[in-house]
Amino acid sequence: MTLSNKIKSAIRIVPDFPKQGIMFKDIATIFLDPQLIRECDLALSEYWLDKGIHKILAIDSRGFLFSPQMATHLNAGVVMVRKKGKLPPPVIGISYELEYGKATIEVVETMISPGDLVIIHDDLLATGGTAHAAACLATSLGAKVVGFSFLIELAFLNGREKLREISEDIHVVCTFQD
Repeated sequence: MTLSNKIKSAIRIVPDFPKQGIMFKDIATIFLDPQLIRECDLALSEYWLDKGIHKILAIDSRGFLFSPQMATHLNAGVVMVRKKGKLPPPVIGISYELEYGKATIEVVETMISPGDLVIIHDDLLATGGTAHAAACLATSLGAKVVGFSFLIELAFLNGREKLREISEDIHVVCTFQD
């Protein structure tokens, strides 16, 4: 069985969460299987080997789950990208549109240096808004966004199109077409 199929078999689909009409892909059940955790970790990490990554920008909160292991493989640091008000100063933030409202994310501005080669990592690529905003934060601090990393992509929401404005390098382990 492919890793993509293992992931699809392991995750829990929750209808109408967080709102009516959404089929939420709950990755929490992946973490019940140590072998699947290892396979996902390697699939996420190996793609970025030898690309000189300095830092992984991990998006709050499920992006935090694999980023430390990835960082170990890549000999890179991890920068937490959090919801507004969750990080101590000095922070820099950006507001952006979600499919069901507005949000603001922040990073500690001293955690990213000019010239850093970074990837943006999250568990899931949907519309791409949060990952795009994180990339904009990174570039505003002088970093170069090498690409984007996701465990799962909901391809039917076309999030890749938004991210391609910043980088064509978008690595996904498991894709849902509908």
